[in-house]
Amino acid sequence: MSTTAVPWSAVRGDARLRRRHIVNVTMVGLIALAAVVATLPLIFIFIHLVDRGGSAVRWHFFTHMPAPVGETGGGMANAIVGTLILMALASTFGLPIGIGAGLYLAERRGERFATLVRFLSDVLNGLPSIVMGIFAWQFLVRPVGHFSALAGGIALGAMMIPMVARTTEEIVRTVPVSLREAALALGYARWRTSLTIVLRTASAGIVTGALVAIARIAGETAPLLFTAFGNQFWSTSLAQPIAALPLQIFTYAVSPYDDWHAQAWAGSLVLIALVLVISLIARIAVRRRFSAAGD
Repeated sequence: MSTTAVPWSAVRGDARLRRRHIVNVTMVGLIALAAVVATLPLIFIFIHLVDRGGSAVRWHFFTHMPAPVGETGGGMANAIVGTLILMALASTFGLPIGIGAGLYLAERRGERFATLVRFLSDVLNGLPSIVMGIFAWQFLVRPVGHFSALAGGIALGAMMIPMVARTTEEIVRTVPVSLREAALALGYARWRTSLTIVLRTASAGIVTGALVAIARIAGETAPLLFTAFGNQFWSTSLAQPIAALPLQIFTYAVSPYDDWHAQAWAGSLVLIALVLVISLIARIAVRRRFSAAGD
């Protein structure tokens, strides 16, 4: 009875395939573990906020003013409205400048001035928020002699500019060069090509970047301490101090009252829910944009 010998090369090949399979499975498992670990802090924070502040989130929390010192109950209606006003002011100031700067950086990427602007944007993006607040106080609050919602909105908008600019630049760079060339061949001016063709094509990514920037500045506290300052009363005037969720949370968190502590946890839960809603809107906007483009 004869036996067929297995070539040594085939044995080595099988061993190599098994080793590659083991390495592949191990690396995929490590990457999946890293992805899970990356989401754990958000999950733990959300669960903790629900546990500590969920009981204080009632309808009156969104419709009532803060209770006087020593009394229980009350809400953060003025802080919620103030946060929305500050976000609207920041967007009005920061988005046009950031989108325009990003479009310039993408269209003039090889120029020396564009390189300088890009570098300064990266430096500004890494600037601590409290430093931005001090500068805003020096140039926006001190000259007029009082805090204001307008100063807070401008400070937050200045923080948005580098984030929106860099995001816009990266998105605009993905627009095919053939679209630009086709528009220029049809007689479009360069500025008109950038605004009507390039910017419109990249609008989905730009909207996403803008919403992410808005969500980023929604929870900033340090700049508002030096500009908007906070307000225990109902105020929507842009020339007066205004309440905001981050400021109200900070005030309640450092207080000695247990009821205010519960209100601070509830405010934190509402703030993170607001950020979550903005992020979901960004994803829905992108999905609809690409679905419309596919149709």
